[in-house]
Amino acid sequence: MCGRYASSRSHEELVVEFEVEEDRTTDQSAGPPMYNVAPTDTVPVVVQRLAVPEPQSSDDPDALVTAALKGEPEKRPVRQLRSLRWGLVPSWSKNASGGARMINARLETLLEKGAFKKAALSRRCLVPADGWYEWQVSPTAKDAKGKPRKQPFFLHLADGQKLALGGVYEFWRDPEQDPEDPAAWLVSFAVITTAAEPGLDTVHDRMPLVLPADRWADWLDPTNQDAASVHDLTVDLPAGRFAALPVTHRVNSVRNDGPELLEPAPMDSLIGVVDPATGELIGGPESEALF
Repeated sequence: MCGRYASSRSHEELVVEFEVEEDRTTDQSAGPPMYNVAPTDTVPVVVQRLAVPEPQSSDDPDALVTAALKGEPEKRPVRQLRSLRWGLVPSWSKNASGGARMINARLETLLEKGAFKKAALSRRCLVPADGWYEWQVSPTAKDAKGKPRKQPFFLHLADGQKLALGGVYEFWRDPEQDPEDPAAWLVSFAVITTAAEPGLDTVHDRMPLVLPADRWADWLDPTNQDAASVHDLTVDLPAGRFAALPVTHRVNSVRNDGPELLEPAPMDSLIGVVDPATGELIGGPESEALF
């Protein structure tokens, strides 16, 4: 699963990197970098909608042409940066309370489950991230309560580049509010997860779907509604792209935030931890300092 991630790019960086035409983010998600994004947080997400592009100025020739048109202006795919809430609420839900439980969509059943199928065919998105967090369950060490000790890791691209998580999004209207009121609508998303690649599976058996830049355009394209084509975008991804860094337990609390969450955990704090790169145990009497 993917239940926490870091996202530190500025809005200006996101607009340039993802070739965004319209920035529709709100003040709620336009704040400082977030290093501990959690379910139900509202964050910037890249989508592509069939829409009439917003004119950049009154001198924009396109705006003058659009104004002269009679009837409905022609729509085309427009790439947007929007503020979406993490935790997908299906359009048919009676209320939004279940969204916190639908933060992930399994790739294996993405095109089958009713909550995700329609969104997977026409409402796909990219979730900008630096990397994500997972907790490794120790095979040997116990915590103060006698339960297996959990060590948090930050998983990221080994070359230090930022990444984009594949996701799906949905529109939900609150039936108790005026449908003409924009506040009646909630737009939410889920991160797609897949089986963890070798090495990362020592931390957790699942990982988010991380899409390389050469697949972003096809993934976002709302006119690509062929199930086989969508599936093809999720397979044969390059392997060995990631590194796993053990971090401190400060990330456990959603109240903690800041770049210090990405700093490596001190070696003497690693107890019963399996090194994802070598499979060796760290923290035992015969272990070596591998990180």
